[in-house]
Amino acid sequence: MLLSLSKIADTVGQRFLVVEPFPQPPVVRTRYPVVLMHGFGLLAALRRGGHLHDTAMYLRSHGVLAYAPNVAPYSTVADRSETWKQGIERILHETGAEKVNLIAQSMGGLDARYLISKLGMHEVVASLSTISTPHRGSGIANYVLRQPERVQEWLAGLCNWMGQVSVAGCTANFLKCVEQLTPEYVTGTFNPEVPDHPAVTYWSYAGVAGKDTDVPISPWLGFLNSILYRTEGPNDGFVSERSARWGEYLGRIPADHACEIGIQIFPGTDFDSNAFYVSIARKLAESGF
Repeated sequence: MLLSLSKIADTVGQRFLVVEPFPQPPVVRTRYPVVLMHGFGLLAALRRGGHLHDTAMYLRSHGVLAYAPNVAPYSTVADRSETWKQGIERILHETGAEKVNLIAQSMGGLDARYLISKLGMHEVVASLSTISTPHRGSGIANYVLRQPERVQEWLAGLCNWMGQVSVAGCTANFLKCVEQLTPEYVTGTFNPEVPDHPAVTYWSYAGVAGKDTDVPISPWLGFLNSILYRTEGPNDGFVSERSARWGEYLGRIPADHACEIGIQIFPGTDFDSNAFYVSIARKLAESGF
């Protein structure tokens, strides 16, 4: 009886009284600040301070000077890029840094490539790491544009209204934005006009989930995942692996488009988005960035 009480006491003590001798996470020292760039849409940002705000705060807990500004969720690459440029200039002024590292998810990667190539930001960008960016467009954009005109008008009206009220002073053009994500536009117009700059290092990752993988996918992305798989193969529900490859391809991550930014709706996935972004920061530090 006394032995049992002793074991119980030890168990309770270990659970409630024991503390780690060094609980703080290891510091990751990147040479330049990290700017997280979000993609298309608004719903992922609701009640989170932005798509990647929580991730930026997590990176800061690891010693990474990280920022996650917000730009117009339903505007064109050119309009979004101007806002990103203003944010980066503010970060450079605030930190006194010479350059920044960009980590961009989805459409944010196209914005990043545009501001580097067309807005002269190659002088202050050391690296760009993209995550499931549609570098060759996405068939999902074509699927949206094939819907009846009445459906497109309703969807555009709703998204344009949300976009205009979400970020002060931002513009919104949902259908134009979607057109700029089609494979025809990205491969035929965007890529030829927006070449990579030799002074910037380009890395890329692709999220894969659902069909032809053992990674669970959020129910609301499952339908889109199946549609995209028919023409582009493995994908994350919005962007295929084939489209996400750019620069030095660093491989797949087991996550759908929502999990990549920390939104896990479907139970069973064990992808840790915060740990993934820390791993990118660690690679940047090891590479002298």
